[in-house]
Amino acid sequence: MNDGGRTRNDLDLRRLRMFVTVADSPSLRVAADDLYITQQAVSSAIKELERNLGVELFSRSRRSLTLTAAGEALYHGALPLLAGGDQLTAKMRLMGTDRPIPFVIGHTPDLAPSEVFTIIEPVVLSDPAVPITVRPVFADRIHGELLHGEIDLALRRGVQSPPGLAGTVAAHHQLHLAVRTDHPLAQHDRITLRDLAEHDIVMSEAEEDTEYTQILISTCQGAGFEPRVVPSTLRGTPPHTGVITHPDACVFVTNEPGWIYGHRIRVIEFDDPPIAPVQALWLPHTSSEIRRSILDSVVL
Repeated sequence: MNDGGRTRNDLDLRRLRMFVTVADSPSLRVAADDLYITQQAVSSAIKELERNLGVELFSRSRRSLTLTAAGEALYHGALPLLAGGDQLTAKMRLMGTDRPIPFVIGHTPDLAPSEVFTIIEPVVLSDPAVPITVRPVFADRIHGELLHGEIDLALRRGVQSPPGLAGTVAAHHQLHLAVRTDHPLAQHDRITLRDLAEHDIVMSEAEEDTEYTQILISTCQGAGFEPRVVPSTLRGTPPHTGVITHPDACVFVTNEPGWIYGHRIRVIEFDDPPIAPVQALWLPHTSSEIRRSILDSVVL
C-alpha cells in the first residue's frame, strides 16, 4: 500500500523512531520539540503504533508517560533494530565511494590482542585483504559502541548475552596463575587450584566484569574453597598487573607460563587448568559476511 510515496512499513519505522524518542524524553513536549513536530502528531503516531501492535506501550495514569511491560520490550528490541538499519544505510553509502570499509572488533582489556588474533586468524589467512581493525573497549561501553556503529563485533570474557545483544562463545582459553617473584607460590613449577586456598586472589570489582569475576569465584568453589578476593580498581591494564599493586596476592591470567614483566612476575601452570570463555557479541537483526566467517571458523 502506498501513501504519499511512502509504504506502510516506512510509516511504521518512522513511528518506531518516534516511540524511542518519546521513551527517552522526560515529556511528550520535549519529544515533540526533538522531532520538530507537534505534540498531537506524536501522540497520534504512538496511538497508531499501539493499535497496530494491539498493546498499550505507555501508562497514561500520570502526567509523565511511563513504559508498560510491552513498551519496555519494544524499546529494547527497537534499539538494535533501528541501529542495524542505520549502519546498513551508512555502509551502503560508503560502498559507493570505493573506500575500504573496515570491520572493527572491540575487545575488553582482559583479552590480549594476540588472543583476539587467534580467533580471527583463519579469516585473515584465507583472505589477507579483508580489512579488520582490532581495538580495546571497556565492557560497559560495548552496548553503546555496537549501537552507534563504532564497533561491529565485541569480544569479552563471559557467556551470558546482555539484553539487546546477540552472542555466542567464540573461544576458551586456559587459565594460569600470575604471582610476583617473592610470592611463596613462585617457587612451584606447577600448582593445583587448592594451593590458592590460603592466598589472596586479585579480581576486578568493576560492575561490568561481574560475570567473569563470578566465573572465577565459582571455579575456586568447585575446587572446594572460598576464595579470599582482593578487589582491583585498575581498569584497562592486563590482569597480571594486579600483582604489582597487590604484591602478596595472585591473579588468574591467560599469559603463557614463564617470566614476564621484566622477570618481576612468574606465570605458573595448573595441574588441571580451568578455562576462561570468550564471548562474541553483536547487534541482533544485522548480518555480516566477515562476522559469519569469523564465527564459522571458531573451533571450541
